[in-house]
Amino acid sequence: MTSHVLSDTGTLTGRSLKHILRSPDTIITTAVTPIALMLLFVYVLGGAIHTGSDQSYIDYMLPGILLITIASGIAYTSYRLFLDLQGGIFERFQSMPIARSSVLWAHVLTSLVANIVSVAIVVGVAFAMGFRTGASVGAWLAVAGILILFTLSLTWLAVIAGLSAKTVDGASAFSYPLIFLPFISSAFVPTSSMPGPVAWFAEYQPVTSIVNTIRALFDGRPVGSSIGIALAWMVGILVVAYAAAIVIYRKKIS
Repeated sequence: MTSHVLSDTGTLTGRSLKHILRSPDTIITTAVTPIALMLLFVYVLGGAIHTGSDQSYIDYMLPGILLITIASGIAYTSYRLFLDLQGGIFERFQSMPIARSSVLWAHVLTSLVANIVSVAIVVGVAFAMGFRTGASVGAWLAVAGILILFTLSLTWLAVIAGLSAKTVDGASAFSYPLIFLPFISSAFVPTSSMPGPVAWFAEYQPVTSIVNTIRALFDGRPVGSSIGIALAWMVGILVVAYAAAIVIYRKKIS
């Protein structure tokens, strides 16, 4: 049974990846916004922003930019899922001996691959702009693991949006608040520089702990309690979103 699910998921993931290879502009578009933000903040606004540390601003802001990259990319997952639903592909799959869960997992894994490529492009541009890190191989692997977990948690939210949306615009619009969230966090400025209520929200929302963890790993500093908080947020979102997506999916195909 397990091998059957894995085989079906692999086949359907290959189908989704072919669509991306035929239209690589989705990955390019995903990377354009965060790269534009890096250029804007580093070369235009960065000189007026004081972070309270001696690191360059590109080093300070990159963790938040990586999260924005992923938040931008997962919108395409809900978009592609919505189109599959409207195109009747799910009904065709139901008439075939295919594991039901493999249909959703194919979209999730496609999102993961596409976002990894987008993040790699953004990191490459960041190095060209002067980003430097003394992070060890272990620290890089930890950053990769955090970004993968973040991608999975947001992608399952995208699955919910794709299954529930009534229009194409609605399928992708849910990602806008997620893209905006890093701006009210420690991604671009310290939370201590914000007004009271905003600083409280910025300090305790999930993006701040994730950004602080990645920043510490890049800097080679101890991550402290932020990594536990970050993991708790991401795992919690992933579990709840996955459970909700499965329930909605079963209602859709029943």
